[in-house]
Amino acid sequence: MLIFITAVTLSSCQKVINLQLNSTSPQIVIQGNIYNESGPYTVTISKTVDFDQSNAYPPVLGALVIISDDHGTSDTLIEKPKGTYVTSKLRGIAGYTYSLTVKTGNTSFSSSCTMPEAVDIDSLYTETSFMDNKQLSIVFMDRANVENYYRIIEFKNSKKIEGFNVASDDLYKGKKITYKLMSMGNGTDSKISTGDYIIIWLEALDKGAYEYFRTAEQDGSQSASPSNPTSNISNGALGYFNACSVTKKSIIVPK
Repeated sequence: MLIFITAVTLSSCQKVINLQLNSTSPQIVIQGNIYNESGPYTVTISKTVDFDQSNAYPPVLGALVIISDDHGTSDTLIEKPKGTYVTSKLRGIAGYTYSLTVKTGNTSFSSSCTMPEAVDIDSLYTETSFMDNKQLSIVFMDRANVENYYRIIEFKNSKKIEGFNVASDDLYKGKKITYKLMSMGNGTDSKISTGDYIIIWLEALDKGAYEYFRTAEQDGSQSASPSNPTSNISNGALGYFNACSVTKKSIIVPK
């Protein structure tokens, strides 16, 4: 007997990305995002510290940061504020490939991302889960015949909820996906209540950025041997470069 599965339900939990610094040697941390929306876009650059010091990473000043696309545009980013580098003319367009180059001191780092097509959010709704907590569900249709990777970001009352949610379509190509955002209970930022204003971003990622967030999720678990997330930046840099298409949907949590 053949059984056809036409939809999949995915659930999530909120975790914070913590870099596991297994050595005292400082490393460069690069975090950059380009969206299918008007810029400017930013790249932040910092440096790790010894594991027994504060978790506040000092910014890297005076770096040369360039982002170019495969259609002839090259943008040299401007540093403002310290350690944050901002574009001035680049546009995020689905289907374009973006290349990042960072030079600091005598060392260079690079990365490349292709921005996927956006995936619409069909619906966003709430329901009551275990222990009477309210739970958000996002429904969207996966694009057929294409490898798709997703990241979902939640904002509650204009504040971004820390943590991350990622999914791929490895087993569910071209099917409707329902992704459940789990509330973590009383006293946590992710708990939602009647009247909360929620905005959801559905990011369509390329594989390199997805691998960073996926391995960050795994490394945030109770693994006996945690390691750093898989960076998509060359030359040993930590962090990620992400060119993604975003769609958004909002809801006021009902009674």
